[in-house]
Amino acid sequence: MMMAAVPTRSGKRRRSAAGGTSDGSARGANRFARARQARQTEIAEDYVELIDDLIASAGEARAADIARSLGVTQATVTNTVARLVRDGLATSLPYRSIFLTERGRAIAKWSRERHRIVREFLLAIGVSAETAEADSEGLEHHASEETLAALKRLTNSLKQLPRR
Repeated sequence: MMMAAVPTRSGKRRRSAAGGTSDGSARGANRFARARQARQTEIAEDYVELIDDLIASAGEARAADIARSLGVTQATVTNTVARLVRDGLATSLPYRSIFLTERGRAIAKWSRERHRIVREFLLAIGVSAETAEADSEGLEHHASEETLAALKRLTNSLKQLPRR
């Protein structure tokens, strides 16, 4: 493979495969690591929110109910719940219901609030209720607290405007 000197954003040159566009920096690798971490956080938040909902509506959350709700296998649920238990978000015994720890309940509550903020913003800018509900499910996990605060302020401002 032919190597060429490639300038980086800092102006320094490094060696790269000819035609390559990646700067190979730690920053580039960190971006992917952050994306993987965000995906894991999103999954954990979806699970704790669903577990909380199931406990509220049925008194318990069972792996089979979680699998059915999320459209995944029970093996996937078992592995994910094991991570939740490891991370101190849930408790579970084999063949028993799954329960949230206080930390898990707090994350479920905050996840639900983020979802509400994004959904209300989308509704305020004219997105249909069905689309706002679907889109807010994905967006809620990726918005920073700063962005959520700005969306909340903007939503409140938009609600004050006269309707046309």
